[in-house]
Amino acid sequence: DVQLVESGGGSVQAGGSLRLSCAASGYTYSSYCMGWFRQAPGNEREGVATIYAGGGRTYYADSVKGRFTISQDNAKNTVYLQMNSLKPDDSAMYYCAAARRFPVNWSDGSGWDDWGQGTQVTVS
Repeated sequence: DVQLVESGGGSVQAGGSLRLSCAASGYTYSSYCMGWFRQAPGNEREGVATIYAGGGRTYYADSVKGRFTISQDNAKNTVYLQMNSLKPDDSAMYYCAAARRFPVNWSDGSGWDDWGQGTQVTVS
């Protein structure tokens, strides 16, 4: 079975940093596209960042460009989201997702095959 397990969330003051991790198992990790999403209470799920299979091209939501960085370590089957200059608006549950084929409309959440359970980020 495919499993995605997020970690690294927590509470931080505005301007601080966090690094989220998503450990993947159960498939050939390096052949998948990986993404990070978030959802705050009352809001729709929002695509934050995505990376092509094997650590190629990356895309970011406008709201996080220049502050967040997605990366992956194929040897560890792990994708990361480095979040700097955090703002209260970044508070949300963060989820990682995997896709066998890069979703055309990646940021709306459609076309992703597997999802993790999420890790909470709170910025005050």
